[in-house]
Amino acid sequence: MGGTIHRMKELRQRRHRKKKLAVLKRRAAKASPSEKAVLAAKLRRMTPGAEVIIATMGLEEKR
Repeated sequence: MGGTIHRMKELRQRRHRKKKLAVLKRRAAKASPSEKAVLAAKLRRMTPGAEVIIATMGLEEKR
């Protein structure tokens, strides 16, 4: 039975998430308000700690 060790899979996902986050940060720097909402939605799907990242990046105002 092939496959990867669970820990290795987690690490690979984490590295990929880190790269993706860097791309989203670059896009957020010059994004319009509507684009920022789209980026925030993507972050929420991508990671459980998204609300902290969204607040740090300033993608959405507090309601």
